[in-house]
Amino acid sequence: MAGPRVVIIGAGVVGAALADEISARGWTEVTVVDQGPLPATGGSSSHAPGLVFQTNPSKTMTEMARYTVEKFCSLDVDGQPCFLQVGGLEVATSPERVTELRRRHGWLASWGIESRLLTTEECVAQHPLVNPDKVLAGLHVPTDGLAKAVLAVEAQIRRATERGVRFLARHEVLDVRQAEGEVTGVLTDQGEIPADIVVCCAGIWGPKIARMAGMNLPLTPLAHQLAWTGPVPALAGQTQEAVRPILRHQDADLYYRDRFDGLGIGYYGHRPMPVSADDILSVDEADEMPSVLKFTEEDFEEAWTETQSLLPATKDAKVEEGINGLFSFTTDGLPLLGESPDVKGFWVAEAVWVTHSAGVGRAMAEWLVDGYCSSFDLHECDVNRFEPHQLSPEYVLARDCQNFVEVYDILHPLQPSGDPRPIRTSPFHTRQQELGAFFLEANGWERPQWYEANAGLVEGRSIVTPNDWAARYWSPIVAAEAQTTRETVALYDMTALKRLEVSGRGAGEFLERLCTGKVAKSVGSVTYTLLLDLDGGIRSDVTVARLAPDLFQVGANGNLDLDWFTRHLPADGTVQVRDITPGTCCIGLWGPRARDVLQPLTDADFSATGLKYFRAKRAHIGSVPVTAMRLSYVGELGWELYTTADLGLKLWDTLWRAAEPLGGIVAGRGAFNSLRLEKGYRSFGTDMTYEHDPYEAGVGFAVKLDKDDFVGKAALERRKADVRRKLTCLTIDDPQAVVMGKEPVYDGDCAVGYVTSAAYGYTIGKGIAYAWLPVELAQPGTVVHIGYFDQSVEAVVAEEPLFDPAMSRLRG
Repeated sequence: MAGPRVVIIGAGVVGAALADEISARGWTEVTVVDQGPLPATGGSSSHAPGLVFQTNPSKTMTEMARYTVEKFCSLDVDGQPCFLQVGGLEVATSPERVTELRRRHGWLASWGIESRLLTTEECVAQHPLVNPDKVLAGLHVPTDGLAKAVLAVEAQIRRATERGVRFLARHEVLDVRQAEGEVTGVLTDQGEIPADIVVCCAGIWGPKIARMAGMNLPLTPLAHQLAWTGPVPALAGQTQEAVRPILRHQDADLYYRDRFDGLGIGYYGHRPMPVSADDILSVDEADEMPSVLKFTEEDFEEAWTETQSLLPATKDAKVEEGINGLFSFTTDGLPLLGESPDVKGFWVAEAVWVTHSAGVGRAMAEWLVDGYCSSFDLHECDVNRFEPHQLSPEYVLARDCQNFVEVYDILHPLQPSGDPRPIRTSPFHTRQQELGAFFLEANGWERPQWYEANAGLVEGRSIVTPNDWAARYWSPIVAAEAQTTRETVALYDMTALKRLEVSGRGAGEFLERLCTGKVAKSVGSVTYTLLLDLDGGIRSDVTVARLAPDLFQVGANGNLDLDWFTRHLPADGTVQVRDITPGTCCIGLWGPRARDVLQPLTDADFSATGLKYFRAKRAHIGSVPVTAMRLSYVGELGWELYTTADLGLKLWDTLWRAAEPLGGIVAGRGAFNSLRLEKGYRSFGTDMTYEHDPYEAGVGFAVKLDKDDFVGKAALERRKADVRRKLTCLTIDDPQAVVMGKEPVYDGDCAVGYVTSAAYGYTIGKGIAYAWLPVELAQPGTVVHIGYFDQSVEAVVAEEPLFDPAMSRLRG
C-alpha cells in the first residue's frame, strides 16, 4: 500500500530514520523536505560528535539507543560503516561517582544491556591515556560507540529512496497549511506540497515550525562546546579513526572520542547559552552551518585544564579548532513525540539526539502506521504530557537551561526541581507551611513529603534509618506519620491528583467505550478501571465516579489522560471533557478514627451502610459543600473529599479542628507511598506503563470482558492467554536495605527483571519492592536478589496485599 501523503520536515538523523522506517512498513507516498543540502543539512546531525552511550535511567531511552546501535551497525555507505563499535567507558574520579557508576551499572542490568564495572587498572587497559592516579573506577559498555551521523543519514536516505520516498533539498518551509483543524500541506519557497500527515523533525528549528501549526513546543536550542585537538604525540601513527572507547568524565562534565591521532572533547560545564529558534541563521547566511556558532575559548579554559589532568598526554597537544554547537533541550530531558492536540495530522519528533534517532524513527513509524507503538513505551515522550504552565516561555527556558547544567550531575530520584518554584499551591499551602511541611513538586504542585510539626511522634517508636541514598529527602517523621495513620487518622493533601469532568448526554456511552470496567452504573457509583491502547497495553488507571446521570468525575494520572479523552470525543458534541483540577482541591481523610472526625461535622450519613466502599455522595462538611468518595489508597477507612478551591482552606480548618483532639495528624507523600505499597496499589508510569497489560500488572480485576466492546478489548483477549511476566511483590528483611526503584533483580547470576516502586513498610516492619519478574519466578516464597549499588539484597516473593488482605479496615 502507498499509504497517506506524508511530508517530513527535516532530513537529519530523525527525519531520515523515519522515512526509512515508515517506507519499510509500506507507506511510500512520503516527501522529505529540508532547507539545507543532503545529507549534511546544517542541523545538529551535521556536526554531532556521534558518541552513543546507551546508559539511561529511562528504560525507553535505553531501548531506543540499543535499537539505534543495532541498526547503525547494519548500515554502510559504499563500504564505509555508519557505526564504530569501540565501546563506552565512564570513569569516576570521586567516591560519589564510584557509587553512581554502580547505580548506572544496575540500570543497564535492568534494561538488558551488557556492562562491567572496572578497576583503575582495567580502565587504563581500556583507555591507556587516562591518568591512573586520578581515576578510581569505571563502567564499560562494549556495545556503545561512535555513530557516523551524516553517513547514517545518507544510508537511510538511500534505502528510503529505493522504496519511492522523495527527498527535496534546499526547500525552506514557510508554512504548514491547514483547513478545518487538519493539515492539508506544506508551503515551501519552491511551492506547496499536499499532505495528509506532516511530521516535524526539524530539530533546533522545531519550535519555529511547530508554531506554524499553532503548537507551542517546549524546546530550547542551547550551545554546547565541542573542541578538537591537533595531533597528540602519544597517538602518533593511529590510522584508524577510533580504537579506544568513547569516554565520559562526568565529574567534570566532559566526554572524549578518538579522531585518528587527535581527540574530540565535548563540554557541558560552561554557562548555559540558549538561542531562540527564530535567531538561528539560514543555511546560506551561516559561515559554516546554521547549527554551529563561534567557539568561545574563555568558556573552555577549565575544560582544557581538566582534560590535561585526566589525559596527561594532551599536555603535548593543543586545541586547534572548536565550535559551540546547537542541540535541543527540553524541560524534563526527554524527546517530544506525538500529534498536535489541536491540528489533526500534524506530528512532531523533536529533541532527539543521534543516540536515540533510529529508535525514535521506528517508534514514530509504528505509531503512524499502526495507531500505536509496539516496540517502546512512549508515555514519557508524548508531547502532550505537559501541564499548561509547563509550556510558558519562562518555565521552558529556566528548566531547559537547568537540564543542560545537570546533564551529567548525580540526581536523586526525589531531588527537588529548580526554579521557577513555587508554581502551583493548594488552598492548604499556608497551613502546611505553618506545620513545617517539607515540599517536593508534583506536576507543578507543592506537595508535602512530611511535616516537621510531627517530629514529636517519632519519640518512643522504633524507626530504623535507611541507607544513605534512601535517607535523602527522608525523615523518621515519615515513619511516624505512616504508623499514626494506621493508629488514628490523618489528613492528606491530594490536590495534585488530576481531576477531569466528563459530561453530556453521551458521557456514559463514551466512557464505556474507553474504559475496561462497567462505569455507567447507578448515580453515586465509583469504579476503578483502566484505559487501554489498541494493542491492549495500559494507558492509564483511573477512577470514574458517576455524580449525575450525565455527569462523571474521573480521577486521572495526568495530562495524557485528558488528551486521550479529548481525541476520542464524538463529533456530534454530545460529550464534553474539561480539566477541573485548578479550580478544585482534595483532602484524603483516612484512618480508623476517620468516621469519628467526619460524622459529627455533617447531617449526611457516613456510616458503613450510609456510604459504602467505592460509592460517592454530595454533602456539607460544616459549611463546605463537598463531593465525598469512599476510596482509600492507604488501605484505611476514609474518604476523598473534594471541594472548590475557594472553600479549600475552610474545609482543611474544619477537619483539622475535629481531628486534632482525637490524635489526628496531617501526613505527607512519604507516608502515603509506604502505605499504598503495603496494600499493593499500583502507580501508573512507575509500576505499569503502555508496555504492560492488565493481567501482567495484576489489575485484571478491572477488566470486564463480558461488557460491550471497548478500546483494546480484542487485543487484550489475545494477550490474556500468554502472560509471561508479572508485577510481583517482594519483601526485604534487612531494614537498611531500602531500594529506590529501577534496580535489577537477579535469579542467581542472571538479571531477570527490575524494581518499579519501593519503600519501607512501617506497619509490617519490612522493606517492600514491586518488580517485574518472569511468571515462573513470581511464586510466593521464591528467593531472588536485588542489585543495589554494590550490594546483593535478598528479597522474597510475597502474597499481596501485605496488609489487611481481608479488606476489613477499608470496608468497616
